[in-house]
Amino acid sequence: MPGFLEVENLTKRFGGLVAVDSVSFQVDRDEIVGLIGPNGAGKTTLVRCILGILKADSGHVRFKGHDITGHRPWDVVNRGIAGTFQVVKPFRRLPIIANVMVGCLAPRVKKRGEWVKRIEIKARDALEFVGIADLALEPASVLSHGDLKRLEVARAIATDPELLVLDEPFGGLNPAETELMAKSIRRLHKGGRFGRLHSEGPAMLIIEHKLSELMRIVDRVIVINFGEVIAQGTPEEISRDKTVIEAYTGKEVLIA
Repeated sequence: MPGFLEVENLTKRFGGLVAVDSVSFQVDRDEIVGLIGPNGAGKTTLVRCILGILKADSGHVRFKGHDITGHRPWDVVNRGIAGTFQVVKPFRRLPIIANVMVGCLAPRVKKRGEWVKRIEIKARDALEFVGIADLALEPASVLSHGDLKRLEVARAIATDPELLVLDEPFGGLNPAETELMAKSIRRLHKGGRFGRLHSEGPAMLIIEHKLSELMRIVDRVIVINFGEVIAQGTPEEISRDKTVIEAYTGKEVLIA
């Protein structure tokens, strides 16, 4: 059965380096899927191809049955896919709410007379959802690393995504911040109370290196190494997978 997101034989090369090598997988509408692998495995390159930031050399990306391979990033957002990135780069001198509003300018703006009010409401709702609405009028430069991560999520969810792609949402966060982010992700996926999400939250694809935290919130895990999918399964299955353990440790292991 076709998935909500389908990636088929996707390949991306940089000169002689094959960063993503014929990768195929799918994400269903009701899933949170983890995407893991050692450093340099090709995870970020893969999601950048999905988001339209990089152009794949071959293969296909389909979303809700439509081929979006090679589409521009703003068209991908318009179709309902939003993403966050490892390194957050806000407009540091702009108010925090303006940083969120900028991300809403392209998607689904139909009437100029309405856009400012509509987008400001979306931005405030998004900031409230992630817990930094009280800082809305402050410049982004005042935000801690943890709050910058929350700003990045707010910018993404303000576009009303049906699929949210998160690249290391726990990266650089302390344990308390990590737990807050995990709770926000779970609440958002379950429907939360943000925008269209009263009834149904977005599907999610999450890259993360903090595996213990990731495994608690995902339904399924995809593992890539050297640009290839080496395993797929539930968190329990992946945690016992010999091939996965060897990829992370670099050593052959025996599992009783």
